[in-house]
Amino acid sequence: MAPEFRVINTGLRSGRDNIAFDKALIDSRLADDIPDTIRFLRFPPTALVGLHQDLRREIKLEYCRKKSIGIARRITGGGAIYFDEGQLGWELVFKRAHLGIGDLNTAAKCICEAAAAGLSRLGVDTKYRPRNDIEVNGQKICGTGGFFDGDVLFYQGTLLIDMNPKDMLNTLNVPQAKLAKRNLDDVAQRVTTLRTQIGENLPSLLTIQKHMLEGFAEYLRIDINEGAVSEIEELRAKEIHDTEIGRDEFVYSIDGLHDQTGTQSASHHGSGGTITVFVRLEGPSSQRIREVLITGDFFVTPPRVIFDLEADLRGVEKKDLRAAVDRFFAKTMVDAITLAPEDIREVLVEAVSG
Repeated sequence: MAPEFRVINTGLRSGRDNIAFDKALIDSRLADDIPDTIRFLRFPPTALVGLHQDLRREIKLEYCRKKSIGIARRITGGGAIYFDEGQLGWELVFKRAHLGIGDLNTAAKCICEAAAAGLSRLGVDTKYRPRNDIEVNGQKICGTGGFFDGDVLFYQGTLLIDMNPKDMLNTLNVPQAKLAKRNLDDVAQRVTTLRTQIGENLPSLLTIQKHMLEGFAEYLRIDINEGAVSEIEELRAKEIHDTEIGRDEFVYSIDGLHDQTGTQSASHHGSGGTITVFVRLEGPSSQRIREVLITGDFFVTPPRVIFDLEADLRGVEKKDLRAAVDRFFAKTMVDAITLAPEDIREVLVEAVSG
């Protein structure tokens, strides 16, 4: 018997409301209060940073405030994105055993191929591009990402239906040089939208969702049933929003440590993402770690691994840092990480050596 997935559409909600609902979905599935679920969602103009990103390094805070653009922090990793009504969010929340998926790379391939197959039914030649994108002739039309929380997989994507690249560049904190016309053109050339591919006869949201669901059903071999949002999800989402996700303390939890006196830093850039670490030292000769902040657009699962590592390194002597990082990863279960543990170790060592 094929696994059954409920389909819900939560419509247009603020960025923080949407992220809070993400967490409520995961918690509800972990508690077996809801079935495996596919959710469609939309945002008003919103700047979303990844879980581990430094807020003011990624978005233009004053511009967002002036233009009433929402500011929110995701519970997933990855880079900062600009979201508005021209994009369609989609996500799957399910028990990993129900689809026989054991790791994040397999999940990305299976789910992205299913989504691409559904979008192809619109007459667009969409294909999965490793590690976690869907493209049309080399241009990105959908970015994705996710993580495991226990035996539950949360996986989400953003479909570009219609977008003005200038809106994105005005919102995200792109270096001034990249605002030149040629670079705006370059951004436009690296991404595409359904409107660009299809033209003015753009299908309705319901039609787009219908075809995506057909792709999920066929390629993931699941049965799909229209459903409704449960009361317990809404109650959990409100509580999570009011106590965590919707609060400035969460959204601004990583914001500007690099500006503080006495902070040393280093960065690593690789195919799996960018990692930048900030370290503050203490002691008579600054030989002991006081505080570590690990930021970037990488994906790691479970997400709290990074927070646990930061806590584990407090009080470690500089000379013992390399061994301390190795010990941490030796004892810590990491399902998938786009940056290898040795990459994290080496950039930390570089930071304290500066």
